[in-house]
Amino acid sequence: QVQLVESGGGLVQPGGSLTLSCAASGIALDVYTISWYRQPPGKQRQLVATITSNNNTIYADSVKGRFTISRDNAKNTVYLQMNSLKPDDTALYYCNGRVLPGAPAYWGQGTQVTVSS
Repeated sequence: QVQLVESGGGLVQPGGSLTLSCAASGIALDVYTISWYRQPPGKQRQLVATITSNNNTIYADSVKGRFTISRDNAKNTVYLQMNSLKPDDTALYYCNGRVLPGAPAYWGQGTQVTVSS
């Protein structure tokens, strides 16, 4: 059974930090490209950050310089370190895993991040 489980969401004040985790079971994340997506209220899901099996990373312009995606293969977990959070970062955050473009993708159920004073 393949599962991706996000955790670490919560309420944080603007300028604060939060670290999200995506823990995998049934697959080995070290051979997957893992992406974090988010869906703000009333908006479509958007790509936030991606890390490849070679640890190459890309970020959406809206989060570059503030968010860091990383992986711990021993823990089969991918992280999203979120700094300098803004109210516009409020969203349901999902992780996604895919071996190759066009291959079946796996999604977690999401973790809520709310940035508010």
